[in-house]
Amino acid sequence: MKTAAGQFTPVPGDIEANVRSMSALIHAASAQGARLVVFPELAVTGYELKLIADDPELCVAPDDPRLQPVREACRATSTAAVVNCAARTPGERPTIASLALGTNGELLARYDKLHPYGNELDLFEAGTEDGRFTLDGVRFAMAICYDNRFPELAERARADNCRAYVASSALEVGNDSFESVYPVRARDNGLYVLLANPVGRSEVGECGGGSAIWGPDGSLLATAGAGSPGLAVADLRF
Repeated sequence: MKTAAGQFTPVPGDIEANVRSMSALIHAASAQGARLVVFPELAVTGYELKLIADDPELCVAPDDPRLQPVREACRATSTAAVVNCAARTPGERPTIASLALGTNGELLARYDKLHPYGNELDLFEAGTEDGRFTLDGVRFAMAICYDNRFPELAERARADNCRAYVASSALEVGNDSFESVYPVRARDNGLYVLLANPVGRSEVGECGGGSAIWGPDGSLLATAGAGSPGLAVADLRF
C-alpha cells in the first residue's frame, strides 16, 4: 500500500486556503498511487493557538462544511486522509484532533491528542482514548506531536495489531524528534511510521517540513525534504 505524508505552509486562521492546499496534495498523492495522505498538526488553521483562542469559529466538527473540499478530494481520488484540526467537543474546551477520512470522504475515526503540551494546556482538553482506523484491511494508529514522546502509545499500537503509526506534528527546525523519536518508535515496535510536519512560521517557531516515512526497522524510506511544500511517498509492504 502506498502512503504519503504531506507538508505545506498553512495560512494562519484561513481554513478555506488550508483546506484547498490539502485537497491539492491529496490529488498529487493519488497521482503517485497513494491510498492515504497524512497532514500536520493543526493543518486546518495552522499552529496558531492565539488565533484559535480568540475565535471559536476556527474550531471545526468532523462534518463541518468547510472540510467538504477535502472530503470531495478523497472521493474523487479514492484516497483516505488524516486531517488535523482544533475540534469541537460537547464540553467547553476543544481538542487537537486527527480526523481519519475514508476513501468516500466518510469519517473513519477521530483521535483527540492525549498529551497536550505547553500553551496547549491552557486551551485544549486532553483526549482519553487511543486512535485507530482500518484501511484496505490494515490497522493504523494515530498520534499527535508531543504524544510521540510517550513510547507506550506505539507499544499499545503494536499490541493492538496495528501495522502503521501516523503522526501529525508541528516541529520547529532543529527539533531532535526526527532522529530520536520517530525512527525509534518504528524500530522498537516493528511499525511503519508516517510523520507530517508543516513548512513556515508558526507559534512553534520556524517549521522546516521534513515529513517522512520510516520502515519497521527504523530506516528512512522517504522524505518530502526541507523548506517547501510536497509529499513523502513510500510503499508499505505487509
